[in-house]
Parts: sequence; C-alpha cells; structure tokens
Amino acid sequence: MVTQTMIQPSSWVETGIELRKVRGLRLFKFTQELQMRFETLIERQKANLLTVEETVELAGLTELDRIFTLMNARIIAES
Repeated sequence: MVTQTMIQPSSWVETGIELRKVRGLRLFKFTQELQMRFETLIERQKANLLTVEETVELAGLTELDRIFTLMNARIIAES
C-alpha cells in the first residue's frame, strides 16, 4: 500500500459536486468548473509541470473520481 498526501475528497462536496440526470438516472458528477480543473491538472501532470500543491489536489480529485465511478456504476446496475 502506498501512502499519498491528498486533499480530502469531501472538501469539494459543497461546491464541486452535482447530481446530473443522465439517461433518466441521477448520477454524481463534477461541476463544469471542477471538471475543467481536473482536466487541467491531468494535462499539467502529463507535461511534468505540477507543483506540490497541484499534485495533492490532483490526488484528491482522482480519488473522488474513482468514488463517483463506483457509486454511479452501482446506481446504473440497480436501475
């Protein structure tokens, strides 16, 4: 198991998360602003340009994205 420092995913609950209707189901998604930030950080990572703070932010967003993927898959499977 690898220990990694990250921003707690729960810190985005109030401002960065929305429930969006997709094919009749309400799924967890990043807001447009947070999605754009996530994509920017990924691009900066690919170019080896991330600061330490951005690395921590990207780790938290990546974990939150994994959580959403699992939750949304369960919502879809149960529908």
